[in-house]
Amino acid sequence: MHDRLRRRSYAAIDLGTNNCRLLIARPDGDGFRVTDAYSRIVRLGEGVGESRRLGEPAMARTIEALKVCADKIARHHCWDVRCVATAACRSADNAGEFIARVKRETGLRLEIIDAAEEAALALAGCKSLLLGQSEPTLVFDIGGGSTELALAEPFGGGEHHLVRYASFPIGVVNFAERFGGVDVDDDTYRRMVAASEEAIMDFQIETRAAMDRPFRLLGTSGTVTTLAGVFLDLVRYDRTAVDGLTMPAARMTEISDHLRRLTLKERAAHPCVGAGRADLVVGGCAILQAILNLWPVQEITVADRGLREGILLELMNADAPLLAAGD
Repeated sequence: MHDRLRRRSYAAIDLGTNNCRLLIARPDGDGFRVTDAYSRIVRLGEGVGESRRLGEPAMARTIEALKVCADKIARHHCWDVRCVATAACRSADNAGEFIARVKRETGLRLEIIDAAEEAALALAGCKSLLLGQSEPTLVFDIGGGSTELALAEPFGGGEHHLVRYASFPIGVVNFAERFGGVDVDDDTYRRMVAASEEAIMDFQIETRAAMDRPFRLLGTSGTVTTLAGVFLDLVRYDRTAVDGLTMPAARMTEISDHLRRLTLKERAAHPCVGAGRADLVVGGCAILQAILNLWPVQEITVADRGLREGILLELMNADAPLLAAGD
C-alpha cells in the first residue's frame, strides 16, 4: 500500500435510529487499523413512527454526540470523512431541517442513504468474515427503526456479491414504542415475533430457491453482539472476543428467553446490555427469533462491524489509485 495512504486518517459516522457511531482509521495492508472510535445512544428516531418527525430532545441529544465526533475528526486531521444517516432520517419529514442544523452547529455534512446502499456498505464491512466461504450468506442488521436483510452469493476469488436486499420497518426502538420494553410477558413476546415474521415473510419466499442448500447466517446488529457477549459471560463487552464469533443458534434463543424474563433493572445491570439498551433488547430478540424461525440454521456468525467499516474501505479504496497515479 502506498506510504502516503498509510499516513492518512479517514472517518466514518453511522447515525441510526438509536445510535451515533464514529470510527477513525488508517489503512493497513488490505484493511485498516482503528485509531479512535466513539458510540453514544441518542435515540434520534424516538417517536418518528407516529409523528414522522424528529423530536427536539432527540435532535439536541444527537447534535451533542455529533459535536464530540467532529472534535475527534478535527484532532486526527482526517483526510476524508463520510457521515451517513439511515432509517430515522429516511422516515422523518423534517430530516432536511435537521441535516442543515447539523451542518450549522457541528460542521459535519450528513447524508441520508437509501436501504440499498446501507445493505451494500454493511456487506462490504463484513467482507473479511466472508472470504473463502463457498455458501450463500444471509446478512441481517436489526437496527433501531428498521431491519435490513441481504443475500450475498459467493463468486470468483472467494468474495461475495449482493444479489438481493430488503429493508423492513421493524426495529428495537419502534418495537419498544409499539409493544413496550419494560415488562414483556409471553403473549406480548409472541406478538412481537409474529409481527416480525409477517414483515419479512415475503423476503423468505423470494430467497427460498437461492437458499435451498447449505447457507450461513451473519448478524451485524447490536442485538446479536449483545447476545454473544452474554453467551461468552463477559464481565465487560469486548469487541475482539465477539467479532467473528460463531455460536449455536439454539443458544441465541435460550439467551433471548432469559433476557426477556429479567426485570428492566436486571437487564440494565448486565454489563453487555446496560441501561441504554435495557428496554430495547427484547424487541431485538423477537426480531432475531423471527429470522431464525424463517431461516433455521445450526449456527450464527456474529459481526461487530458493518456500515462504518464499509464506508472506511470505500474511502480508502477510492484514494489508492489516485495516489498511485501520482508516482
